[in-house]
Amino acid sequence: MDVNEKKRGRPVGKLTQLSADRIIETAKCLMKENGKVPSIRSLATQLNVDPMAIYHYFNNKNSLLEALTTSLVGEIYLPQVHSDWQNELKYLCVSYVEILREYNGLLQTMLSMTSHGPAQIFTERYKIIVSPLALPQKTEKDGLDLLADYLHGFAFSISCCHDEKMIKTEMMNGPLALICNALESSRT
Repeated sequence: MDVNEKKRGRPVGKLTQLSADRIIETAKCLMKENGKVPSIRSLATQLNVDPMAIYHYFNNKNSLLEALTTSLVGEIYLPQVHSDWQNELKYLCVSYVEILREYNGLLQTMLSMTSHGPAQIFTERYKIIVSPLALPQKTEKDGLDLLADYLHGFAFSISCCHDEKMIKTEMMNGPLALICNALESSRT
């Protein structure tokens, strides 16, 4: 009879290297490799712990997904205040699409979640960029909604293409310029 070396339940104090950060980093690696969010079981296997040990750090799979997706979206471009807002918006959009390209399955995961943590990060950075325009609140929100829908559609087209290298981020230049022109003309 084999004896499982992994201990069940809460990790023991300083004897373990397990932490929320390590779980998230491992989940990112597995997601990048497999193109989907890892299961708790596969994550535990990779970390060499009992699956229940993960629940010591995350109440449930949804809280793990929230932390994972928020961490990934947190890697997008952090805009510089009072710079050329159009270039800043382009950098933000390109970095967002690149994260979605790098972590296949991230977009589908975010769109199926009920929490708004990852969207909040993008929204905050978008608002920093467009703040010099002093847009009416509705226009600012409409611009954000249009931009998010466009970027998600662009990222989706990458995931559906038989050769994702055919779809380059430079292809976003025209549509982003059009969105920037619309925002510019809506200034108060």
